[in-house]
Amino acid sequence: MILVYGIPNCDKVKKCLLQLKTDQIPHQFINFKLHPPTEDLLKLWAQAFGELPVNKRGTTFKKFKESYEKANEFKKMELLIENPSMLIRPILMKKAQVLSIG
Repeated sequence: MILVYGIPNCDKVKKCLLQLKTDQIPHQFINFKLHPPTEDLLKLWAQAFGELPVNKRGTTFKKFKESYEKANEFKKMELLIENPSMLIRPILMKKAQVLSIG
């Protein structure tokens, strides 16, 4: 089962979910808005991505850019947990392994 993390109104997430459904690939959608990522997930994604997977072109990031850039790693993760729309999406995982980010 593939886990798809994102927000439901994101075009990339919609496209991803449609493709998985079309290809009949078992998946489960996890809505960031209802189930924010944990610190452990953020660390796992950062390890796979090389850094925290932040969507620096998004409007939510632009709103918090100054706070984010001044923050230490712990505070950055707190900010991402509180504002998951700042994350790149979708993030696909299978058995605790990151398959794709964005």
